[in-house]
Amino acid sequence: MAVPKRKMSKARRDSRRANWKLAAPGLVECPQCHELKRPHHVCTECGYYDGKEVVKEDEE
Repeated sequence: MAVPKRKMSKARRDSRRANWKLAAPGLVECPQCHELKRPHHVCTECGYYDGKEVVKEDEE
C-alpha cells in the first residue's frame, strides 16, 4: 500500500480538490422552444421534458 513520504499542505490538497468543477456545464437545445437547457432536465423556458409538458406555464 502506498504511503505518503511527506505531509501534504492544506493549500496543495485544497487546490487539487477544487479543480473538478472547472469545465462549463454542457447545454443542449430544447426541441420545443429551441432555447438552451441542461440535458435530462425540464426546460426552464417552456416547461417541456421528453416531448410532454410537465410544468404549466403561467399565462398572465
